[in-house]
Amino acid sequence: MALIQFQAHPTEDWLSWSCCSRSSGGCSLRKMLASRPSRKNLLLKPKSSLVCKASWQELAGVLVFSAIPFTAVKAIANSPLGELLQNRMLETKKAALQDSSKFEALSRQARNESLWYGEERPRWLGPIPYDYPSHLTGELPGDYGFDVAGLSKDPVAFQKYFNFEILHARWAMLGALGALVPEVLDMVGAFHFVEPVWWRVGYSKLQGETLDYLGIPGLHLAGSQGIIVIAICQALLMVGPEYARYCGIEALEPLGIFLPGDINYPGGALFDPLNLSKDPVAFEELKVKEIKNGRLAMVAWLGFYIQAAFTGKGPVQNLLDHISDPLHNNLLSMVKPM
Repeated sequence: MALIQFQAHPTEDWLSWSCCSRSSGGCSLRKMLASRPSRKNLLLKPKSSLVCKASWQELAGVLVFSAIPFTAVKAIANSPLGELLQNRMLETKKAALQDSSKFEALSRQARNESLWYGEERPRWLGPIPYDYPSHLTGELPGDYGFDVAGLSKDPVAFQKYFNFEILHARWAMLGALGALVPEVLDMVGAFHFVEPVWWRVGYSKLQGETLDYLGIPGLHLAGSQGIIVIAICQALLMVGPEYARYCGIEALEPLGIFLPGDINYPGGALFDPLNLSKDPVAFEELKVKEIKNGRLAMVAWLGFYIQAAFTGKGPVQNLLDHISDPLHNNLLSMVKPM
């Protein structure tokens, strides 16, 4: 008699098959379940943590902490201190406006003389002849004459789209930095994170895990809360900045802060602490570099999403895998299994 036995992993049900030879008149299959828990019972059930898993005191503390910036700004603006700050700002605002007008004139002159602006600026097709849109005059940084959908024909809509692009470009650059740095620090052993890979952080929260900020045990803030609570905290934290962006750069004047620039480049000590805009020529070139790097960051995020969906790894690990074996770890190798 030929006997074949198979035993699965110790945590799974084991099977035992015995097959007789043809001379014994056939073959019988016997499945025996061990007295262990079934596999379904061994699967870890996700913790339900969409709303809250902490005490109401911790929840209240997180919500209050998130609301502090906006409420503090409103309180200062309506207080005698805010009135004092406004009066001091008004005393210097006239001179600051004159300086701002002079700087704007120098900036226009710098754009007229710059390689990156005007009719002689580089185009997205390079030397290839093409009928570029006449409404793209090269006045804004990063204008390479690309508008195949005609979205910039309306000047008002064009300025609005440019404002949105600058906003998303800056978020993309900050987000890319936040996605890469924890993974690099964890790889080199300089810092240990519970979840160094960017997409697994959100996934861990969906599973009900508690995350420590900066890997410091016990430093939870909103890390012990559910997704809905974290979303509420984010909304509270962003109320102030979004309200100020909606109102314009004048929104900070009740606090005695005058911003000499515009909505995209406010300037001043608050938004330009390194005084990078003191040279108009260099400042106009920095605008071009910013939008170019921001567009690259937005495209990079598209790559982060696709890589995470196909490989389940972080961008740094995917890069190292590709460098170690570029012939087998590339886009084509990911698409082939599909």
